[in-house]
Amino acid sequence: MPFTPRSHHLWHLRTRTLSLGQKTLIMGILNVTPDSFSDGGHFYSPQHAPEHALTQALKLLDEGADILDIGGESTRPNATPLTAEEEQSRILPVIESLLQQRPQTILSIDTFHASTARRAIEAGAEIVNDVSGHLWDPEMSTTCAQLNCAAILMHTRGQPQDWPKLPPLAPSEILPLVLTGLAQRIEAATVAGIPRNKIVLDPGFGFGKRLDENYPLLAHFDQLRQLNLPLLAGVSRKGFLAHTLAQHPALSTLLNGATPSMEDRLHATTAANVAAILGGAHIIRTHDVRPAAEAAAIADRIVETL
Repeated sequence: MPFTPRSHHLWHLRTRTLSLGQKTLIMGILNVTPDSFSDGGHFYSPQHAPEHALTQALKLLDEGADILDIGGESTRPNATPLTAEEEQSRILPVIESLLQQRPQTILSIDTFHASTARRAIEAGAEIVNDVSGHLWDPEMSTTCAQLNCAAILMHTRGQPQDWPKLPPLAPSEILPLVLTGLAQRIEAATVAGIPRNKIVLDPGFGFGKRLDENYPLLAHFDQLRQLNLPLLAGVSRKGFLAHTLAQHPALSTLLNGATPSMEDRLHATTAANVAAILGGAHIIRTHDVRPAAEAAAIADRIVETL
């Protein structure tokens, strides 16, 4: 993967504009769910909502998060489906409490429900981060256009329940598949009225790409620049990283043959984050903000010298 200067963009949010490209922005993940793959139940319980989530949100901001991405429904395979109303009952109190304490916080809502996106934006969020790229709810693109918010479009291959049954991809198939899919999502979003200057793209690591199928995407991340939009990389604690660690002879011995825990995936996540930044990522989405911010500081200095 060649190192080349990162493109610069102005990302127009709902009420403000972010400059992308000068430095990597860190998006901290805040899951207010009982069953997310990485931290389900850590920051959500009906008895203590939104106190636990608010404490974690403030910690992420203090560690250097530029954006907080709040999600109320897990998209891991076999997760319990939620109604939009249940999702909203989890995320809206957190948004309201957080903005009372830190009014300038830039919030993103991680949802594929258009009604939840609307409620979250009306409560003060600036960005809608839809893992389906507006495929799973036909009202999402129109809703985002009406709300004048920013939109993160992710590439997803199928739905979570489909992933174990998807046919394998050859390494040469992966990048063209993602490029074509994202181009289609851009077209649909802009036709619905979302300006290009409000869109960020996410290739969707782990979303319909199984284990080692993610590495060609990471190795050729720079090729996503041909879509001429800002890029987000979300590799944090993903299963493909754990699989690689478990297959390494020395590391598998240290792990006693077990799948690496979420905490044991930190250094692998850092390595993948740096690779994505050097490949042109403008935003890193992460559970572990301080390590990501430190890694990004070093990677950004490398990018500055190109």
